[in-house]
Amino acid sequence: MDDALLVEQAAYYRARAAEYDDWWYRRREYDFGPDFADAWWRDADELRAAFDAFAPRGDVLELAAGTGIWTGELLRFADRVTAVDASDETLAINRAKHGSERVDHVRADLFTYVAPRRFDVVFFSFWISHVPVERWSAFWSLVDDALAPGGRVFFLDSARPAHAIANGPKGWRDAKSAEGADARATSDVTARTLRDGSTYNVVKRYWEPPRLAAELGAMGWDARVGETTWAFVYGEASRAPEG
Repeated sequence: MDDALLVEQAAYYRARAAEYDDWWYRRREYDFGPDFADAWWRDADELRAAFDAFAPRGDVLELAAGTGIWTGELLRFADRVTAVDASDETLAINRAKHGSERVDHVRADLFTYVAPRRFDVVFFSFWISHVPVERWSAFWSLVDDALAPGGRVFFLDSARPAHAIANGPKGWRDAKSAEGADARATSDVTARTLRDGSTYNVVKRYWEPPRLAAELGAMGWDARVGETTWAFVYGEASRAPEG
């Protein structure tokens, strides 16, 4: 994977900071109509139920914290959150939402970041799909090094291109037409267009739960991976017991 692609990916998320919440909340050009919104929010409720059952308590490290949508969810459980992201622009939005009383905001490249201590929980949302295969093992080594003994991991992401699409209604229709409602993408790179018309290439790998659980198991993780009805993949993991 060309390092230039990862530089371009980071630039995309800096440029997209002001649009990201509109994507999640399905506003403006990300409003694909009531049927999409109803399905989206039903699945978001399923996702939140799995997250709540996991209950990320204690000292939590959030990787790819972004604009703080899930930072707020973490704060319902955590004593303290260390929110790490490569973008000053997204961290500024995160900080404006959540302040600094219980959140430490850290700007860092997640491909070189080293955790300052060990945490009870490591959490990341909409991130594993952006980790290229060449960096996959190293990323999970970072996670392992950041976990306290008995520590736990929770992650979530988009399940399919038609749900993750960030290019407006036409992009959604094109994704459904090209790949079918249940298809996963076959390429590891996708083009994303922002509101101003600028286009960036980013890494985007879609995961099926059995394959993801198997890959994590092969690296020594005890992982349980599931899907919501329609839009999201999620999972939890801990280090598998030795022996």
